[in-house]
Amino acid sequence: MNIEFDILTLFPEMVEGFSASSMLARAQSKGLIGLNAYNIRDWSVDKHKTTDDLPYGGGAGMVLRPEPIFDAVESLRRSESKVIYMAPDGIPLTTTLARQLARESHLILLSGHYEGVDQRIRDHLVDQEISIGDFVLTNGTLPSIVLVDAVSRFIPDFLGDEKSLTDETFMNNLLAFPQYTRPANFRDMCVPEVLLSGDHQAIRDWRKDQQLKKTQELRPDLLENGDTV
Repeated sequence: MNIEFDILTLFPEMVEGFSASSMLARAQSKGLIGLNAYNIRDWSVDKHKTTDDLPYGGGAGMVLRPEPIFDAVESLRRSESKVIYMAPDGIPLTTTLARQLARESHLILLSGHYEGVDQRIRDHLVDQEISIGDFVLTNGTLPSIVLVDAVSRFIPDFLGDEKSLTDETFMNNLLAFPQYTRPANFRDMCVPEVLLSGDHQAIRDWRKDQQLKKTQELRPDLLENGDTV
């Protein structure tokens, strides 16, 4: 197995449905990845399986308590483990970061809920905090699932055709080029002639030009922040 993901969440059923479908299911059956979902409530010690409480100092919402999360992480953590907290104020999840995380062997993903987790968890238990965007969701399970999918794509043999990684959006800080398939003419909307020419160098040049134009129009920040070779 290349990498194992352990997701800590209050909604493990969300992960189970996702992990049993499509490419992630195939990757697990081939032994490329491991994906487990654990209910944080299983580490709660009171009869009501409480995992949250009111915030000190007042305020809206509830905060996840430290005891069950510390116990959960400590029971799952190994010497090579990396603990990641999915948080809207974490560092952005990018293609570069996903590729780096794919080199890890064991990721424990903590899914936040309510108003987040007790700060002591973030200060003393978490190795890295990651955000999937500048927005807030009802719980952190979805961001954990997004991270699993993004990272898994960089595991050898996961995609089957490794060329898929080199041609897609955000590789080399460029958005993806347009794709076309049959028929060549659909309702008088025609595929660009260069793609039908058989001239591989001309096709490569056209695709690179399209990437640059699209990136300049939609995401000029990518051109400013990195290499576009």
